[in-house]
Amino acid sequence: MTSTQLILLGVVVAVVAVLLFLMVRRGGNGEPAGLQPALVDRLEKTRTVFGGRLHRLFGSARLDDRFWEELEEALIASDVGVLATSEIIARVRERRPDGPQEAKGALREELISEFGDRRRDLRMSGAPSVVIVVGVNGTGKTTSIAKLAAYLVAAGRSPLLGAADTFRAAAGAQLRTWAERIGVEIVSGQEGADPAAVAFDTYEAARARGHEVVIVDTAGRLHSKHNLMQELGKIVRVLGRAAGEVDEVLLVIDATNGQNAVVQARTFTAAVGVTGIILTKLDGTARGGVAVAVERELDLPVKFIGIGEGVHDLIPFVPAEFVDAMLEDV
Repeated sequence: MTSTQLILLGVVVAVVAVLLFLMVRRGGNGEPAGLQPALVDRLEKTRTVFGGRLHRLFGSARLDDRFWEELEEALIASDVGVLATSEIIARVRERRPDGPQEAKGALREELISEFGDRRRDLRMSGAPSVVIVVGVNGTGKTTSIAKLAAYLVAAGRSPLLGAADTFRAAAGAQLRTWAERIGVEIVSGQEGADPAAVAFDTYEAARARGHEVVIVDTAGRLHSKHNLMQELGKIVRVLGRAAGEVDEVLLVIDATNGQNAVVQARTFTAAVGVTGIILTKLDGTARGGVAVAVERELDLPVKFIGIGEGVHDLIPFVPAEFVDAMLEDV
């Protein structure tokens, strides 16, 4: 190899090294490494109330009884839950932190540990895979389905939507509008049609057309209605028989409902075997700690969070990023 060739080879190696370095610095996908800026911005209410309170607290000089009492109040006010708060603080104190800054680091680690190592990606094993979305009216269920479809499209998947909420004409119309907006297909039935039949037709259409994922919308009347739970159970059974198994039953919960959301989740889980949570409207509440309460009390993973009205404002839930966003101003 000539000296000129060696020089050219050295230049190529150097350029590749620089490009790889920049990719790592920018998270490998062209985005800056670190927290998602949108997440930090959209959790403004939680950051302002919860983070602002902790900022003042961790700015103090002593870890006295008053410090721990105020930390407890801040966590409870953020809807972390009374029992969870008590145990988190006990674990932080057991570490014997040397000052407020060490206590802050310990709190971050303990909050993250509350979420454990549950599986958070969508389980998709079928051809097509089946995702059923449930939840009461007003939680943002239908829009979350559309945003989930947009997320899958961006990931290179081909979803087909099923409008199985046949008791509200507005629900089907809303989902169809979203489908047209994001460029995906939808299967719907007549108002009052059997929801399980619509769900089955959606699955069969997906098989025939080569779609990879079926996402089924469902009715969302009050969770105390026994007939609704029977109806949802029928949809799960019908699709389970058709596909072999249902990959996901995702429950949409409105974060602004706080601890009441846990009651809803228990009812749905008992009826249809919920596998994961979509936590919506986190941009509109100061009680972001409800994510901790939901996972701890139900042993269910939060898989996606809603942080705005835009079509791309449903993002995968990453516990460390979520906690860091909550503590951004501390």
